[in-house]
Amino acid sequence: MICALCPRKCRALRDEVGAAGWCRLPEGLRIARAALHHWEEPCISGTRGAGTVFFSGCTLGCVFCQNGPISHGNFGEPVSEDGLLDIFQRLADQGAHNIELVTPTQYSHILARVLGRPTPGGLPVVWNSGGYERVETLRALEGKVDVYLPDLKYVTPELAKRYSGAADYPRAAMAAITEMVRQRGPVRLEGGLLKSGVIIRHLILPGQVSEAKRVMDWVSETFSRGTVLFSLMAQYTPVGELKNCPELSRTLRPSELRAARAYMENLGLPGYVQEQSSAGEGFIPAFDLTGVLP
Repeated sequence: MICALCPRKCRALRDEVGAAGWCRLPEGLRIARAALHHWEEPCISGTRGAGTVFFSGCTLGCVFCQNGPISHGNFGEPVSEDGLLDIFQRLADQGAHNIELVTPTQYSHILARVLGRPTPGGLPVVWNSGGYERVETLRALEGKVDVYLPDLKYVTPELAKRYSGAADYPRAAMAAITEMVRQRGPVRLEGGLLKSGVIIRHLILPGQVSEAKRVMDWVSETFSRGTVLFSLMAQYTPVGELKNCPELSRTLRPSELRAARAYMENLGLPGYVQEQSSAGEGFIPAFDLTGVLP
């Protein structure tokens, strides 16, 4: 296939081997882990965990990525469409509250087909992405995704270019999130679990509280209160390729989280604030093909 799924639209030829484009991925699915995940927002993880599937590859190039082996290294195992449905069933059998697809954008062409079939037990589908999406690609998923869980990493193009290799990220992500909200409408919770809607995530980066405030300003100004949930994340851990970005070679200061939390509260944004105790390599999942093979 000639690929234009993500905003890069590099039009690489993806076949069974790979491609020369940005993500360097073959056309078919590759998965690195599939297991219950307990570290998402409470309305996603619930008491039993999200049924989380980590896909190989990524359309971004974040220097600080905690999932480097799969996002940059493309580690994973090929899985067929029927194999993915089998994975969904195994996660449902384990008690998952939902089926959560992590970094799925580069496989949207396949997932649009797979998600056209019912999930086991009618579990909600969660689309957990970096927010770097094409509106046209998202429209092929309309009615097939129940919960969108995008990042809004930056609203400043210079930061997006420096840290994620995508100066157009703010424009693309804001358009994508607006489309996600159009599709799903206001958040809908049942029994403390999110059944439909959008949660916008923002990871505070060291020294970038001002950017976190700009992100929150955009969310507050764009969506009326109660339309979306906002998740302010404090789990930043200095891993990845940081030699050219030494300012990111530390964790957050408590004062940075306090300032961002206070700003969120002053805006009245409903949602979640992650504690700094969530930072650390111990919270990074093991990408070891758990749950991928029967």
